[in-house]
Amino acid sequence: MLFDEHKVAEATDAVRARLGGDADVGVILGTGLGTFADRLEKPAAFPYAEIPHFAASTVPGHKGRLVGGLVGGRRVIVQQGRLHLYEGLGFDQVLLPLRVMHELGVQTLIVTNAAGGVNADFAPGDLMLITDHINMMGTNPLIGPNNDALGPRFPDMSNAYDRELRDLALDAARDLGIELKQGVYLAVTGPSYETAAEVRAFRTLGADAVGMSTVPEVIYSQSLGMRVLGLSVIANRAVGLSDQPLIHDEVIRIVAAHPGRVAALLARVITTT
Repeated sequence: MLFDEHKVAEATDAVRARLGGDADVGVILGTGLGTFADRLEKPAAFPYAEIPHFAASTVPGHKGRLVGGLVGGRRVIVQQGRLHLYEGLGFDQVLLPLRVMHELGVQTLIVTNAAGGVNADFAPGDLMLITDHINMMGTNPLIGPNNDALGPRFPDMSNAYDRELRDLALDAARDLGIELKQGVYLAVTGPSYETAAEVRAFRTLGADAVGMSTVPEVIYSQSLGMRVLGLSVIANRAVGLSDQPLIHDEVIRIVAAHPGRVAALLARVITTT
């Protein structure tokens, strides 16, 4: 995948000027998790609609802005609400915020999302450390010409969710008294929720949770040589494990009910990386 480098440069310069400089850590906040950005020290916000060449976020639960600030003295850039393929966007639009983070010096990336629990032992409100993923989106952000100056044509995915960062997260959760489950995240494009038959198939494939994001960012981050930590909040039991219909507003409500645990865990990990 190739970006228009002129657009990347314009967006990066604008973000650097508004947010006050470069950063060490990038965080992508999923549905209902945007309150972490409000906890940054000395925050500066930049709505996507005002950033050159950025697409606007159209999904409830995604505020749609970059926020820069400090967490325990470390410079952080937070994507407060992500962009999705199902919004009708291309990978160059979905991943432009991540590319800008990389241009601003971010080498450690934390990705979060709200997900459906495919593992029958998972309950709404559980936190899951992502150990690996399955890409069922039917596409890949690296399709097309490659910029060899940025990363390899065929990036290795054997440690896509960095083992050392996962150990740090497990230690942080233990210290904070937070139960942190572990599992495999499976990504689909959406926006329809999965059928019961699909969920049974996903469980057979080894998935523990399913969602509509995250995998494109992780694949591209590996091409850029970034270290990644992934965290899912289980927002609901997947179809077939519950007789309740899936409603996006309910997903937002469940995820937003646990801001303290997620924020505390993210802050501890950021300050120890």
